Amino acid sequence: MSDMLVKLYELNEVESIKEFKQRTGVTIRRAMPPEKHVVTGWVSEHFGLPWVSECEVAFSRPAVNCLVAIEDNKMLGFACYDVTAKGFFGPTGVDEKEQGRGIGTMLCLYALQLMRAEGYGYAIIGGAGPTEFYTRTIGATIIEGSVPGIYNGMLNKDWD
Repeated sequence: MSDMLVKLYELNEVESIKEFKQRTGVTIRRAMPPEKHVVTGWVSEHFGLPWVSECEVAFSRPAVNCLVAIEDNKMLGFACYDVTAKGFFGPTGVDEKEQGRGIGTMLCLYALQLMRAEGYGYAIIGGAGPTEFYTRTIGATIIEGSVPGIYNGMLNKDWD
């Protein structure tokens, strides 16, 4: 899978987190350190060990670089940034049963807005899976010649 590039200075305005919650009932927020075991357990169950490793890095930051989507005290999705490398967005995922509600879009946009606020002009989506989604939602473009990119030579013994 190719990497993708996002121009953070050209992101479209989006509905606020508060408006999103009022419309959908879903809270999007930064995860908190005491939730690490809950978040990483959920990520392990839904997406596997490599993404758990990246989530753990997000929790090592003073301001956790992992966002969560929650409804009725139930985790629905997550998004991390600055974990595999500075300026990288991901991993991110939404429970399969909850897809189509705009949760992934809001997690993505909110994380990218945080990156822009932290001084980034661009973000890289490493090994982007749903390239059509990223192109449509945030105007991301494929970085030619980026396979395997930063992941070249990565140990993968523990992939689920």
